[in-house]
Amino acid sequence: MSVLAHQRFSAATGTRLSAIAGVGALALVALLAALPFFASRGLIQDLFLVFSLLALAQYWNLLAGYAGLVSVGQQAFVGLGAYALFASTMLAGLDPVLSILIAGAVAAIVAWPVALVVFRLKNAYFAVGTWVVAEVFRLVVAQIKSLGGGTGTALPKSVTNDSALISLIAHVTGSRTPAARDMAAYWLALVVVVLTMALVYALLRSKRGLALSAIRDNEGAAGSVGVNLARTKLYVYVVCAFGAGLTGALIYLQKARISPDAAFSVTDWTAFVLFIVIIGGIATIEGPIVGVLIFWLLQDQLAAFGAWYLMILGALAVCVMLFFPEGVWGALAHRYDIHLFPFRRRLVVSGGKGAT
Repeated sequence: MSVLAHQRFSAATGTRLSAIAGVGALALVALLAALPFFASRGLIQDLFLVFSLLALAQYWNLLAGYAGLVSVGQQAFVGLGAYALFASTMLAGLDPVLSILIAGAVAAIVAWPVALVVFRLKNAYFAVGTWVVAEVFRLVVAQIKSLGGGTGTALPKSVTNDSALISLIAHVTGSRTPAARDMAAYWLALVVVVLTMALVYALLRSKRGLALSAIRDNEGAAGSVGVNLARTKLYVYVVCAFGAGLTGALIYLQKARISPDAAFSVTDWTAFVLFIVIIGGIATIEGPIVGVLIFWLLQDQLAAFGAWYLMILGALAVCVMLFFPEGVWGALAHRYDIHLFPFRRRLVVSGGKGAT
């Protein structure tokens, strides 16, 4: 007892491996930031899609993997953010970069009253309810004639090619406008995905992260120890809607053309995101990274097979769920105790080893 009385205990989350991973991540971000100066335009465009899907996957993983809100309607906020960008630039004449932030804010504001409705539904009913909300948004947007109605519309050249950011990049790098446009979209996507991962990691390490972990493990027990379930879930839902809206605006700024069916596509912005998270590993930050790389490789190699490509993706997802229910990264992390972004707290004894 006398020895224990003089020992000091503290909570820690980081490990030596995570410190090394942090340094490696900074080096990787620096390399990715410099990539447009020596990589092909094709690779830059591919990585833009990878970054965009990774950001969406991290938000969906936060929503479903930690808050227990399995939504199949996040395309509602992707499409809403995209149309908010088109409205801000075409109708209000605002700068595209500013419009991306406005699009995220619009999605977050709309998510608040939507949450009050869909939170009344549970489990499968919640999932179906979010999909219905997305379909309602699609039908409403299709009635707005100033934004192209049901057939959609395209951004004017003044938005896609003559914005301040693109002009600056073209002037500094000496690139032509199409190349400068790809570089601008790439760098914006890189900033979005880095900030997304930093936000998710910081959130999971915070008190709200503890509440989310408690909700994920046992919702009833979390409520019994004082976790405000409704407030915590609402916070996460709004944050994820902001991220989806912001990312959707960026995606369609690059595409430069929009239609209700494309912007609110359940396949492109929810099914593929679910595949990425399931394959990589739900409820881990590393899982969506692994999943999006696998998805990118499969898409690159199998896209020419048409409908067979989607069938192969589905079969692979089923196999992973059957044999590796924790996902590829989840299985590796469980077997070898590897955590590059640890957020679980460990009890550390001064002068001794930590215990989880």
